[in-house]
Amino acid sequence: MNGMKAQWIGAGLAATLVLLSACGRQDEPQTDAVREPTPRAPTALPDAKESPTLAAIRQRGRLNCGVHEGLVGFAYTDNRGAWRGFDVDFCRATAAAIFGDPDAVRFAPLTTEQRFEAVRAGRVDVLWRNTSWTMSRDTASDLSFAGVNYYDGQGFMVRRSLNLTSAAELNGARICVQSGSTTELNVEDYFRRRGIEYRPVVVASEGEARQAYAREACDAFTADISALAAARTTLPNPQQHMILPDVISKEPLGPVVRTGDERWLAVIRWTLNALILAEELGVTRENAADLAKNSADPRVRRLLGVEGDFGPSIDLSRTWALDAITASGNYGEIFNRNLGEQSSLDLERGLNAQWSSRPGGLIYGLPVR
Repeated sequence: MNGMKAQWIGAGLAATLVLLSACGRQDEPQTDAVREPTPRAPTALPDAKESPTLAAIRQRGRLNCGVHEGLVGFAYTDNRGAWRGFDVDFCRATAAAIFGDPDAVRFAPLTTEQRFEAVRAGRVDVLWRNTSWTMSRDTASDLSFAGVNYYDGQGFMVRRSLNLTSAAELNGARICVQSGSTTELNVEDYFRRRGIEYRPVVVASEGEARQAYAREACDAFTADISALAAARTTLPNPQQHMILPDVISKEPLGPVVRTGDERWLAVIRWTLNALILAEELGVTRENAADLAKNSADPRVRRLLGVEGDFGPSIDLSRTWALDAITASGNYGEIFNRNLGEQSSLDLERGLNAQWSSRPGGLIYGLPVR
């Protein structure tokens, strides 16, 4: 008992020092400085083996999160150098679930070519970057997907002046496409199946593809529809461009971790599910703390850590989900703020609506019980 008491006193003193040093840090540009670990009460259940990844994160004092190097709506830096976006908010929620602090995260901008090697080499703990879950990536690349946070599909953007109504009319067209991605493979499959000739303009990055399209080096730009919507906002006259109705692929985008650490995979999976389930249950950033005190709904009480040991079962505190929701909001809040009606993209929920909404989508939170 004396040892445990000393441990708690030490943790309390360390937490006070970290809190004082953290004042005024929010929204500052990310640096490589190592943070002091934010102590949390011991939470692992008896006989549970702690995730080595989670242990390293706690020792380091921050989460290393891989994101897109610059995609409006998903991951980008604002004019003060602070990271913003849909995937960025999931990074912050993950940091909050671990530390109770959404700012205990370092963002690592990664290109398409860099992203998987950064995960395998341990340079990032998790990849929250618009990455499609495919069989080859899931089974032969030392990678594990924790779930889907955005259902996308590949499409085409063209100039309205071309008067096109379908991608099938792009016979002989020059099409800008990023190399080394599923996008390049999908567009080849699409035109090959239809016996349509096209001229690929292959570039190294999505940004280069946007630039090539903008200077009219190609007639059409193909990418995930969300990326096309983001690209359109950067063009001088967005209204002069349209996204064709064709959706030529399924692109389930989700977080990626290294294979071999199942408990860390569970942390990412259940943080994602907690944010999805929070929307379904009406738990928001604003009311989460109040519901933790007053809700009689057993589903809400389990989610927010009032009942059960669900956080400790994955080496987190009982308030892990409450902390994540308070940091970034529920799934719907994250979507609307970055991609939906409150954003410049103004994307409809579509497939990314909750399964229980009308019309229903594919977003379905696994139960916490």
